Amino acid sequence: MANIFRFMIKTCLICIVSLINYPVPSISVTHTEALLKLKQSFTNAESLDSWKIGSDPCDKNNRWVGVICQNQIVRSVLLGRMNLSGNIDVDSLSQLPGLRTLSFRSNSFSGPIPEFNRMGALKGLYLSANQFSGEIPSNYFDKMQSLKKLWLSGNKFTGEIPSSILELYHLIELHLENNQFSGPIPTLNQSTLLSLDLSNNNFKGEIPESLSRFNASSFKGNAELCGEKLGKACDQAANNSNNNSTNNKSHGNSNKSISIWVMIASIVLLLIMIVGIYFMCRRQQNRRAAIESFEEPSLGRRISSDSKKSFELSRRGSSIRKGSINGKRVGDLTMVNDDKGEFGLADLMKAAAEVLGNGPLGSSYKAMMANGLTVVVKRIKEMNKIGKDGFDAEVRRLGRLRHENILTLLAYHYRKEEKLFVYEYIPKGSLLFLLHGDRGIPHAELTWPVRLKIVQGIAQGLSYLHTELSSSDLPHGDLKSSNILINTDHEPILTGYGFYTLINNAHAAQALIAFKSSEAVQNHQVTPKSDVYCLGIVILEILTGKFPSQYLNTGKGGIDIVQWVKSAIGEGREAELYDPDIMASAKNSTSQMKELLHIGAACVESNPQQRINIREIIRRIEEIQQQTGQTMQIMPSVRDGCAEIPVSQSPTRNT
Repeated sequence: MANIFRFMIKTCLICIVSLINYPVPSISVTHTEALLKLKQSFTNAESLDSWKIGSDPCDKNNRWVGVICQNQIVRSVLLGRMNLSGNIDVDSLSQLPGLRTLSFRSNSFSGPIPEFNRMGALKGLYLSANQFSGEIPSNYFDKMQSLKKLWLSGNKFTGEIPSSILELYHLIELHLENNQFSGPIPTLNQSTLLSLDLSNNNFKGEIPESLSRFNASSFKGNAELCGEKLGKACDQAANNSNNNSTNNKSHGNSNKSISIWVMIASIVLLLIMIVGIYFMCRRQQNRRAAIESFEEPSLGRRISSDSKKSFELSRRGSSIRKGSINGKRVGDLTMVNDDKGEFGLADLMKAAAEVLGNGPLGSSYKAMMANGLTVVVKRIKEMNKIGKDGFDAEVRRLGRLRHENILTLLAYHYRKEEKLFVYEYIPKGSLLFLLHGDRGIPHAELTWPVRLKIVQGIAQGLSYLHTELSSSDLPHGDLKSSNILINTDHEPILTGYGFYTLINNAHAAQALIAFKSSEAVQNHQVTPKSDVYCLGIVILEILTGKFPSQYLNTGKGGIDIVQWVKSAIGEGREAELYDPDIMASAKNSTSQMKELLHIGAACVESNPQQRINIREIIRRIEEIQQQTGQTMQIMPSVRDGCAEIPVSQSPTRNT
């Protein structure tokens, strides 16, 4: 009892001391007062003449330059290229609790880095092209765990990279080029990191393996830096130094010894190179497998060319038999579309098959039948939401769908334990593979006009599903790039649709991409607007060339494309988002690309009531298509030597 009493007294004393020492909070001020106080700290503030007493920085009719608001809250202060100098009043900035992006790039500020780390909610900090100098404390970024983009390039910072940067787990962009940073490059293990530039500093030592995915340009201009990326082997540099030292000490027999050691070192280096090449190939194969293994319903891109096997079904409790099948018997295939001819289950079981993929819904196989027809068979188990009669009626309805941008079901097989769906095989593959897989000729064909055409076809196919399956809460339900096939004319063909009414509710929430929409995450509700959300992700994926993290259940890999794009649009940095691979074909179409980007952003509005309508999406895309077509037509041909190379025209649609 006495111990408990002493513990209570001690606890009370600690609380009293804490209250005495707790800093008195500053009197809250409005965002107008805070920004005006910030302006007063600048030496040259003529460019901020719109920042006036008596006005509101978030007034839609009289916005302050460089200030971006959302719901009357200051979200971004972007003061780049304003010819500003003097001090930066961090106290006033800390009075803006909603501030997420701060930019002072291309000004004339100097001295040590200000205490921006007091604003732990910042997501973007841009200080490039100033005169900041000195070392950055190693713990500077400890309390900035929300930081995603850090640009310190073009200053005079010295010392080592702060170790606290290693703890920024959400970091996407890190630019430290053109400074005087020194020491070794730390091991940055953030899988989120997409953009890195450490060039033109004083770094030394070996480039960490974790950064091997970045180009050599990210490390150039560091004389003492070595690594495979720079074509400068670190151990070779050490050997050269040792050899020079030995040569200065002795000759004769020592030269022979050196030759032997050089030969041994060469052999070791050769072995290292062979092993390195082997593991590089393995990494490339693993990367390809990671992309392809995600292509659960790819219907047209082989994952393992050597995985040929006979197409087998579980026969336990089944009446399936090999032999002549008339198409009507229980256990056989039910044909719902004979456009490609008739076939039975026996034809499939005799066919040579390849595994195309495995995913949340089940497995997919490519089957080449004796009659020359090649099909894809999807095998799904978690599909007992409705009984057999209801299942038959629903699948027959799917079989009646006809649209150039829809892959129509050919046949199906019903068993309680599993269901089979048979589709036509599309050889060119999925949009996911063309965007993120092998960067060969198929990827090079994805020019701006082609990508716009693909977006238009996807929207038209989705609109058709929303009309024909209007009674369903999710007419598609699983719209993603792996469920979009591309034919030889670059027409998109949607597949994987209409399963929501058939799949068990618990499994649907885990397997269908529509359940990644904001309303599904927050309220566990899905509507046709959830399909529009998924369409927005696909549009942003096509424009940026980035793999969306929304496609993965692990939470690792890819990029949160919704937040990334919204942040860039809010900061007026749309031009930084586009896939570099399409810029050559879109030099005169940046305004159209920006319009499509904003359509994609309108699709992923968190409030489904504010989300754009599918018909409005199509109307706006058609306007962009017309503008792009006119732009491509008025562009002159260019000459290369004696040969005239016509500029490619916007692809026409098959209507």
